[in-house]
Amino acid sequence: MGEDFNSDQDFALGPKDFPSEREYLLHCLRHSTSHIMASAVQQIFPDVKFGIGPPIKNGFYYDMQLPRALTPEDLEEIERRMREIIKTRAEFHQETWNKEKAREFFGGRGQNFKIELIEGIPGNTVSTYTVGEFTDLCAGPHADSAGICANFKLTSIAGAYWRGSERNPMLQRIYGTVWPTKEELEEHLHNIEEAKRRDHRKLGRELDLFMMHEWAPGSTFWLPKGTVIYQTLQDKMRRLLVRNGYHEVKAPLLCDRELFETSGHWSHYKENMFIFESEDEAYGLKPMNCPWQMVIFGSKRRSYRELPLRFSEQSVLHRNERAGVLSGLTRVRQFQQDDAHIYLTEAQIGEEMTRLLGLVARVYKAFDMPYRFVLSTRNEEKYMGEIEVWDRAEAALAAALEANNLEYTVEKGEAAFYGPKIDQMVQDSLKREHQLATIQLDFQQPRNFGLIYVNEHNSESVPVVIHRAIYGSCERFIGILIEHYAGAFPVWLAPVQAKVLSISEKAADYAREVYEQLAAEFLRVELDIRDDKIGAKIRDAQLEKVPYMLVVGLKEAESRSVAVRSREKGDEGPMPLDQFITRLKKETDFDY
Repeated sequence: MGEDFNSDQDFALGPKDFPSEREYLLHCLRHSTSHIMASAVQQIFPDVKFGIGPPIKNGFYYDMQLPRALTPEDLEEIERRMREIIKTRAEFHQETWNKEKAREFFGGRGQNFKIELIEGIPGNTVSTYTVGEFTDLCAGPHADSAGICANFKLTSIAGAYWRGSERNPMLQRIYGTVWPTKEELEEHLHNIEEAKRRDHRKLGRELDLFMMHEWAPGSTFWLPKGTVIYQTLQDKMRRLLVRNGYHEVKAPLLCDRELFETSGHWSHYKENMFIFESEDEAYGLKPMNCPWQMVIFGSKRRSYRELPLRFSEQSVLHRNERAGVLSGLTRVRQFQQDDAHIYLTEAQIGEEMTRLLGLVARVYKAFDMPYRFVLSTRNEEKYMGEIEVWDRAEAALAAALEANNLEYTVEKGEAAFYGPKIDQMVQDSLKREHQLATIQLDFQQPRNFGLIYVNEHNSESVPVVIHRAIYGSCERFIGILIEHYAGAFPVWLAPVQAKVLSISEKAADYAREVYEQLAAEFLRVELDIRDDKIGAKIRDAQLEKVPYMLVVGLKEAESRSVAVRSREKGDEGPMPLDQFITRLKKETDFDY
């Protein structure tokens, strides 16, 4: 939306196209700063060939072909010239040109990428914007003048293929950010630096949580501490679902292509699957759980009295992501979801959606992560089934959100091919948004699989299916949590909840006794009785982000106590051992 190669007639945006006036103003601000940056680059490199320069979340970029590779020093010079342009407070002027004039203007300046864009714009006219001495092919919208773009910073340089295709030339992409106020800019830049410090790939190594290996690209090796986090999250979700009427199932990881042909994935999703042949038969590794659970539902005769029937599953999934997009835990090839499929009647949709939205609220309250909802509707070029059914499904999801007094935005064309969905956009401690929970309403796949139940009139009806995940991908969720907490997990989730530290070798026996008492209560505890200074042991435990350090010496051994140091409060002083165990058990006794 709003990319520079779109014509003004097709994609001219206004305030009504954005969820709020602020979002519209940010869009204009970032789009305008992108053009100011391009103007500054053209001053330094007159022969630059421009691609596109759209606004993006939290900033902007511009792709361009330059005579040499850019350096960090170049960014400083580009910024200096941008400030000079901004000081002029030059206005943005929009004009509509016929294509002949546009070809002559951009072709005469060697802008071959712009010529390609012009040929792809329907109709006989194109939109241009001019600021100062720089004119660009652009649909807009823009700010009134360059003067409001002062609070900006160029952040990085990257490579990007023209129009995203490896067959096209590689361009250089300059990223930047801009905000309405200096304070917002400074906060954003602070968060960028903080994000580097919290990078889950870095913390994953430092805290011994997980590792990756070139022999298994996109697949995670979970180390003991990371496995504790993984299993704790899965166990907490299982307990929540059992209390809410779910039945856990497990299905095969490998299946014949006929399953995917029936579900529609073979024609709509095949490029994202791992497929191979055995004995002249084509098979696929499981990319999602829904087709298998359709088979389970259809394996016996069902009654309306069983509905809603809720199946949950946390099986291993594989998706054939390209090597170039793999990234830590957030983009992987092998993962697990806290997945569930709910079979119900159309009349039960509203009540079940309220139940699901309540589960989402309970889970994310535990992590202190605010969120909002997005309703994704039909992609007109890639959908399965009848439009009337889609309209009914989309209306049902919107009604559920409104019935629960939840604000939401609509993303047109972003639904799965088999049904509309509600996505939950979660905000972490650095105010970054992540799409996590998803609830999808499906009228199509039950028909594909011939699913039926016997209704109250003793005749056959087709069920509706709700696909839903609350964590989403467990790998990605843990990656987000690592950064959200900067590795300092709450006590109930921490892989090591307490560490017993002996002051001297003489206290080693009591330290071991303390360790054994905590372990006997199923508390996650480690023992450090190395022949080392207590200060070094405390420092190591702090680097490991352990919630509690229990320092013991001869005095503690004599009084059957521990000297408590907490991650949050520091030195808390002595405490009877039994009292501390009661305290820690209370803090770890947690459910959603």
